[in-house]
Amino acid sequence: MPEHDQQDFYDAMKLAAQGAADVLRGLSNSDRLLLMCQLSQGEASVAQLEEAVGIHQPTLSQQLGVMRRLKLVETRREGKQIFYRIEDKRVLTLLTTLYDLYCPVQQDGE
Repeated sequence: MPEHDQQDFYDAMKLAAQGAADVLRGLSNSDRLLLMCQLSQGEASVAQLEEAVGIHQPTLSQQLGVMRRLKLVETRREGKQIFYRIEDKRVLTLLTTLYDLYCPVQQDGE
């Protein structure tokens, strides 16, 4: 591989590593991880998220703000409600892997 191609490769890898580190940093908080797991099921309003995961204001707003800044989620407004959804589909793949590794499997009848 020519030297300039190798440098381009390492530059691209460095950029990709930074992006992955940002995602992992975003998921490193248990409240944010719980919110992302809920959002992996589909779009939800702030009120729906609060009810589903039991995280209340102001913690919920604070964590959603961090997730927005890290570009883990995107929003849309409908009247006075704000709806959140996962922005990057690669994060869904990561969440699925984390779920498979760490979440308990519910047996039939439980």
